[in-house]
Amino acid sequence: MASEESKHDRFRRLATQRTNAVLHRLQILSYCANPQLYDYSDEDIKKMFRAIESELRRVKATFTNSSKSQFSL
Repeated sequence: MASEESKHDRFRRLATQRTNAVLHRLQILSYCANPQLYDYSDEDIKKMFRAIESELRRVKATFTNSSKSQFSL
C-alpha cells in the first residue's frame, strides 16, 4: 500500500513539471526570433514580452499574497 503524498511533495512534483513546461514553451517561442523565417517589428516583440511579463507578475503575486491573508482593521 503506497503512502499518501504530502502537500509539500505534491507541490514540488507539480511545480517542477509545470515550471519545466513553461521553460520548454519559452524555448520554443525563441525559435520565432529567426529573421530568415519570420518578419516581426520591435512593437510586436514589446507586446509579446509585455504580455508575458504581466502574467508572470500576476502569478508571482498570487504566491506572495497567499501567505499574507491576515485580517486587520
